[in-house]
Amino acid sequence: MTILRDITCPKPAKFSERGHRGKFDASKHDAAYARRLIEEDRFGRLFIADWTEVVFLHFEVEPDLLQRVVPIPLDLREGRAFVSLVAFTLRGMRFSRGGIATRWLTAPIATHQFFNLRTYARFRGEAGIYFMSEWLNNRLAVALGPGTYGLPYRNASIKYTNTLPEVSGEVATDKAEFRYRGKGELAPQPVMENSLDEFLVERYTAYAGEGGTLKRFRIWHEPWRVNALKEVEWQDDALINGLGAWAANMSLVGAHQSAGVIDVWMGPPVSVQ
Repeated sequence: MTILRDITCPKPAKFSERGHRGKFDASKHDAAYARRLIEEDRFGRLFIADWTEVVFLHFEVEPDLLQRVVPIPLDLREGRAFVSLVAFTLRGMRFSRGGIATRWLTAPIATHQFFNLRTYARFRGEAGIYFMSEWLNNRLAVALGPGTYGLPYRNASIKYTNTLPEVSGEVATDKAEFRYRGKGELAPQPVMENSLDEFLVERYTAYAGEGGTLKRFRIWHEPWRVNALKEVEWQDDALINGLGAWAANMSLVGAHQSAGVIDVWMGPPVSVQ
């Protein structure tokens, strides 16, 4: 069930693709290559964390309408544009160096829940995800995210059960909310090579532009092992469809659940504008 609202967002500033493209090989985008990029960078691994209890909801949207609100070129698959909603728990985030001695620095923001809206984009040849909006239930993290990583953090109440055989969740702000539920069998599998599922979940570069500066950061983790969800239902009361005309005809194309990935490497933010 969806409740639709046709609201057009202001057109964002576009970020120029001119400039140094670095050593990224656009023909490679798998976990092994992502790990290599981070290992070859002296400062490539800043944080380590676990991402657990994960649900992905994938939607197809109209490319031209979506491009109006995304400031870098969309990464299309056979001319089709997609957005994904991802609910998960960040656990135990800490600096990659310093061990126990530095864990107190990240303790207040080490563990909390996320609900991300992301699309798929490509900048200077490097494919990744572009964060359109993110809801968190940690006010300190909400305050820190935009200024450090350029992330579009928003405060929200988040409640979910993302374990099989049934998943469900609710994300609510003062004025809007989103609910979902679905069913699945516990039979985790890696996604098929060159499939739509691979296109949607196997991403190791992220872009964000909150505050007017485009930033990029890279991640690495073991490849996703996911369970397909079925009988998926969702209700959007202005949390997503209030963001623009592009959301008026979102069409669900797939959904996954995963126990998550452990010891995710997160690189530092780099301004690429």
